[in-house]
Amino acid sequence: MRYQTDRQRVEGLGSAKDGTVEWWKQRVAAVALLPLVLLFIFPLLRAIGSDFDEVRAIYEHPVNAIIAILFFITIMSHLRQGLQEVIVDYVHGKAAMTTALLVNTMFTTLIGVTGVFSVAKIAFGG
Repeated sequence: MRYQTDRQRVEGLGSAKDGTVEWWKQRVAAVALLPLVLLFIFPLLRAIGSDFDEVRAIYEHPVNAIIAILFFITIMSHLRQGLQEVIVDYVHGKAAMTTALLVNTMFTTLIGVTGVFSVAKIAFGG
């Protein structure tokens, strides 16, 4: 039996005093996605079902290309942060968590870079 006060028993436990920055990043990305999704959808809807030359003409316009690139960067950042929270909360074991976090980062980075590269290639006529 230990003779400690309630405060002594919980000292060092509780809030990790960390996570506020990640919370704010997640919220800023979510707010940024509101207009980006709308601005991304309109050119995309015009491009669906079009031939390659029409799609190229849509995304050669600098505003459409910039919005698409910002969309891919923001959505993949938001996805990485969200999946990271799920992994931290539900994956147990240091090795499994580290592996899952690494795969998460690699997957979202790969998809984001692929999207940015695709839009850039269309925009610059590659």
